[in-house]
Amino acid sequence: MSKKALYHDSAIGHVSGSAIFVADMPGPGETLSGYVVYSKHAHARIESYNLGHARASKGVAAVLDHHSIPGLNQLNPLDPNEPCLAKGFVNCIGQAVFLIAAADMKSAVEAAGKIEIQYTPLPAILSIAEARQAGNQLEPTRVLKMGNPEQALQEAEFVLEGYLNTGGQEHWYLETQSAFCIPGEDGEMTVHASSQNPSETQMVVAELLGIPANKVICEVKRMGGGFGGKETQASHVAAWAALLAHATGKPVKMVLARDDDQIITGKRHRFENTYKIGFDQDGLISAYTVAMDADAGMARDLSMAILERALFHAENAYFIPNIQISGTMWQTNLPSNTAFRGFGGPQGMAVIENAIDRIARFLGKDAAEIRYRNLYGLTDRNVTPYGQLITQNHLWAINNKLMETAEYNARRIQADAFNARHTYKKRGLALTPVKFGISFTTSFLNQAGALVVVYTDGSVQVNHGGTEMGQGLNTKILGIACREFGLSPAKIRCTPTNTSKVPNTSPTAASTGSDLNGMAVKLAIEKLKKRLEPLAVKMITEKYGHSPREILYCDDHIADAEVPAHSIPFDLLTDAARKEQISLAATGYYGTPGLHFDRKSGKGRPFHYYAYGMAVSEAEVDVLTGAVRLIRTDILHDTGNSLHPEIDKGQVTGGFIQGVGWCTTEVLRYGPKGNLLNHSPDTYKIPGIGDIPGIFNVELMANVPNPEVIHSSKAVGEPPFMLAFSVWLAIKDAISAVGNHRTEPDFELPATNEAILFSIEKVKAGRQAEASFPPSAP
Repeated sequence: MSKKALYHDSAIGHVSGSAIFVADMPGPGETLSGYVVYSKHAHARIESYNLGHARASKGVAAVLDHHSIPGLNQLNPLDPNEPCLAKGFVNCIGQAVFLIAAADMKSAVEAAGKIEIQYTPLPAILSIAEARQAGNQLEPTRVLKMGNPEQALQEAEFVLEGYLNTGGQEHWYLETQSAFCIPGEDGEMTVHASSQNPSETQMVVAELLGIPANKVICEVKRMGGGFGGKETQASHVAAWAALLAHATGKPVKMVLARDDDQIITGKRHRFENTYKIGFDQDGLISAYTVAMDADAGMARDLSMAILERALFHAENAYFIPNIQISGTMWQTNLPSNTAFRGFGGPQGMAVIENAIDRIARFLGKDAAEIRYRNLYGLTDRNVTPYGQLITQNHLWAINNKLMETAEYNARRIQADAFNARHTYKKRGLALTPVKFGISFTTSFLNQAGALVVVYTDGSVQVNHGGTEMGQGLNTKILGIACREFGLSPAKIRCTPTNTSKVPNTSPTAASTGSDLNGMAVKLAIEKLKKRLEPLAVKMITEKYGHSPREILYCDDHIADAEVPAHSIPFDLLTDAARKEQISLAATGYYGTPGLHFDRKSGKGRPFHYYAYGMAVSEAEVDVLTGAVRLIRTDILHDTGNSLHPEIDKGQVTGGFIQGVGWCTTEVLRYGPKGNLLNHSPDTYKIPGIGDIPGIFNVELMANVPNPEVIHSSKAVGEPPFMLAFSVWLAIKDAISAVGNHRTEPDFELPATNEAILFSIEKVKAGRQAEASFPPSAP
């Protein structure tokens, strides 16, 4: 079966509007609307409150506080430091304090307005600088080190020092956080969640209700986007809805309004970074030290794992013999920041990419030349700072091909000529690579299960632990099952993810959805085929008088591999299996082998493999307004033997554009009291159609199979995000052209129109970027 013949399983539903999301799920007439009442203070003591008027309000079925929780008042099952409902204190604007269930949303909102609560405001920490000053450290600083960077810096021919701040980012999934909870008999609870992590949602709900996990079923049909924002924090909304359903004995649906979603939920972690980099006159880097400080928000969430991945990716695609990478996570009075596509990788990589850009300008060379010179090599330059060997290194091959297909050298000449002719518009060009490790860095999460059921009519049901959030996971799993069973897509159905069918699942995250769940499905099907093989041999022998040595599954039939014409329909085999009392259901389990990391020594093998890619982007900057036009982007990305080229190209395209948003337009603006000022689509600018490059070429690298991974493929969800650095640095290159590339632009991320204009003014004035940390702002 051709990979191209398999359409995204929800494509028609998405386009027609018939796809069912949580908000669309029909409920019985008594279904209630859930509403969360959250803190308007970044830090305060709760002195008193009165819920009487709210409870007596028309249409209200329940108003809950922390006393109403029958089990543990916690949202984090691994580290109990994030209460479900505030008790005594609130620690950020957006923290849940009360829950309301009412006949409709209007009644719930009216009741919320009748709650009487008295706060005493307390000092709030709203920036990383304030957290450092207060010593508000989440955990001790983490360090990775290789060689002797201190000595190498002293001996380096040249040394540059600098800082770089990278901003946060709102996930802006199309479907907001949502859950629909239905109570059953004997304390049972069914949770329909928009969650990347159904097993964690199940556990959070069970612990809150004080019941065992076997009484909670979490089902995820699909999400309208996740991007990491629904890895842990989808459990919050599910927990709130479940508490209300438990208290009222009625189904409760909770769907956050867009503004509330943006105010309540965590974002990508903002980072502040200082670095030193040593190099010679050819641009070869000999030493690099970087210290990263990040904002966790009010609670732990996944912050330490995110910081760890930032450390793992701080050198990106470059071998640096002497390196020290340190990272510290700080707590502030903002909502807990959380997973986001790239999971710390973008923040770590941004610093080294900007530093290399500075080296090139310092030496008067093209940055693409400096990058090429420092790429990981194939022999003596292939060890990461954490001791993992780089294998199947495609960086050089990608670089050489992309330089040619993107016409980099010719376009560099053309851009220089354009800049010489134009005063008020400048063009910049940049090539940037990505080397991204694939696996959960929390090793035990690298596991998946599946349940494959074959019915007597030859149809197949595939259940797996991954969740579909628009990325095409179910379509890829369907393709894997079709290939393994030799069946047409019409014969196989992937069901909604359900914790009663596949238990103890890992989140669909870290770009591992296809790798883990695809292999689990394959192993389950192999069990079934082995179980069916004796019967298949018997049936073919009886029909054709010849006993096959090997059974072939293809075209909805089973056949003699040596004589394919000797075949019988698959449904005759499955019908006969039932009559022969052969089980037609099997589970599959897969755990990624060989992963380990010693946090004390900072050495190990945290990744199963690496995905590689590169992008060349050209941008035009209006010197008077700071407006940016993306002229062209060329991407060449490594997906191994792609499971579905069209879906993978879509992921590369979407990830890149989302990265462009983080690098250029998406800025989180907070008020002096910690309130998010731009919490709606009219004030928070995600990329639109006008932000897509005028010429956009995306190609998947051919003939690069990835052994030991399902069908020799590679993960694709997160790595392309970082290719957007090519846009960010193309903009910087255009700014630099204002001063004929003699002045290092003062630069930051995101490069908004305002940031671009400030940078241009400094270049015009011939001022070098400041070397010391600027004042931090929330």
